[in-house]
Amino acid sequence: MHKISKNSLSMSRHILGRCLHPGDTVVDATCGRGQDTLLLAGLVGKTGRVYALDIQVPAINSTYRLLRDQGWLNNVILIKDNHINIGDHLAGQSPQAVMFNLGYLPGGNKDVTTRPDDTIAALKSTLMVLEAGGLISVVFYTGHRGGSEEYQQVSRYLSGLPQSLVTVMEMRYTNQINHPPGLLLVYKISEV
Repeated sequence: MHKISKNSLSMSRHILGRCLHPGDTVVDATCGRGQDTLLLAGLVGKTGRVYALDIQVPAINSTYRLLRDQGWLNNVILIKDNHINIGDHLAGQSPQAVMFNLGYLPGGNKDVTTRPDDTIAALKSTLMVLEAGGLISVVFYTGHRGGSEEYQQVSRYLSGLPQSLVTVMEMRYTNQINHPPGLLLVYKISEV
């Protein structure tokens, strides 16, 4: 029997690990310290491509060092930009998955966070370029300033999308203390 993941980030990684294949194109919309980028690079392999974005130079630098040290720089394109511009960087490619890990940079300035308007704009852009049958993973945090509002607005936006276009599922741990992260999964059924 498989163990259930201990938190939403682990669950997101587990699900993407079951869905992605060598040669796929994926996006880490908020690369942070690089752990998700590294995971995605390993999942799509040397023949795949990972686009990793972040607005903060420390995040890009941290991700670069991790990928360099682990030998995964060749299939990753690091981009210092807001995730609302995802589509501008894909050179016409349609990714099979896009991963969002909202909030602030671990160990960084807690005043620099993802914002609801930007995240919703990024999700709209992502849905335009995501391959039909593709998956968007959104790990959200409600324990920091602005986190609960971002979750509410993003959840409301995703809940309002037509089910002929996407299927949206939410996963939350209801018996954990201290605002455990939650997970929104978006499966794209058809083209926009």
